Amino acid sequence: MGNMDIYEKVRSVPQEAQKSITGGRLSGMTDINPMWRVKTLTEQFGVCGIGCKYEITHKRLERGGNDEIAAFVDINLYIKNGDKWSEAIPGTGGSSFVAKESKGLYTSDECYKMALTDAISVACKMLGFGADVYWQKDRTKYSNGDKKIEAPKQDKKAELPQKTDSQVSFKCGVPDCGKTITSAENNYSITKFGLPLCRACQAKQK
Repeated sequence: MGNMDIYEKVRSVPQEAQKSITGGRLSGMTDINPMWRVKTLTEQFGVCGIGCKYEITHKRLERGGNDEIAAFVDINLYIKNGDKWSEAIPGTGGSSFVAKESKGLYTSDECYKMALTDAISVACKMLGFGADVYWQKDRTKYSNGDKKIEAPKQDKKAELPQKTDSQVSFKCGVPDCGKTITSAENNYSITKFGLPLCRACQAKQK
């Protein structure tokens, strides 16, 4: 097995497994559906407990500011290559146990579960899971799952040069006249008489 074989197979994340983060400190970043990692681990190494597995080595609560408390979980992830298990791949994840919200302190009964999910994510990063999301500058047109990016199509109407006043044709508004007039004559007569007039017709109006 080559050094980059696993990395290249797990670096690309399908669009349906990605979600933009729109609020909080991580706003603008991308969240990856945790079940995508489970599916990909299973595809690459086998069912959890048979081809891949993890062990929780430590979990703890730590106090932060404003009476908030965070939960942390440390794990070791193992993958099987043929008949041989890998060395431990460590990962640490965290989540809020007690968070200060607008209505007061909120206690989560799922903090360790979410911290565990985060820890698995951290360990999987060491194998290259989701690398294209975490390090987009490493992506090339040859990356797995990449699509060729086409330049946006421009509106053909926008490409047409805009006519200047000197290029626009103005006509005298008197039915029996219809002479071509300048932009200045057009603007003056509309302001003065309420309709476009040539100089001769302007004189008649006076």
